[in-house]
Amino acid sequence: MESTQHPEAGGAPPADGHRSSVVLHINGVTHTLTVDHRTTVLDLLRERLGLTGAKKGCDHGQCGACTVLVDGRRANSCLLPAVAQDGCRLTTVEGLAEGERLHPLQQAFLERDALQCGYCTPGQICSAVGVLAEVADGFPSHVTAPTADSGTPVELTDDEIRERMSGNLCRCGAYPRIVEAVRDAALQAGGQEAAR
Repeated sequence: MESTQHPEAGGAPPADGHRSSVVLHINGVTHTLTVDHRTTVLDLLRERLGLTGAKKGCDHGQCGACTVLVDGRRANSCLLPAVAQDGCRLTTVEGLAEGERLHPLQQAFLERDALQCGYCTPGQICSAVGVLAEVADGFPSHVTAPTADSGTPVELTDDEIRERMSGNLCRCGAYPRIVEAVRDAALQAGGQEAAR
């Protein structure tokens, strides 16, 4: 893992002087940064590190355009204070691909044309990665049958996909194709598991 030091950007320090040093593992690279306590993960990613995949949509945790993975779980980065993530592993849409090889969800979104303007797409893809992990770990959703065994993989129906992705808005209305892309990636992941 590569380690980078990032000095504070120019300008006067905040009046209250509240800063802390944090270590964040972002897309496989370790960053040691000094951040103002008010800095969100979203602003840190976009403004300090140049990772602009996560988008600033509502800045209130309501649209999902800023979704990233924190220690493998999806989260709205606009609501996360960067100082509270010290030591965490963060993955943005930029960190999903392996070199030139796209992540299966990125590939499925392209093949299904599961986007229009593309603004929400990075958040949709990161959220979908989280959904597939939640389903595999047996986390129930509102539409999961009450009789489902806790901790066993959940059957990923279209209703499950729609419910689990409901925190990610697409103002263009590409929802049917998004559901298809998530289903395709889930089937591909299931096939890979069966092949092992």
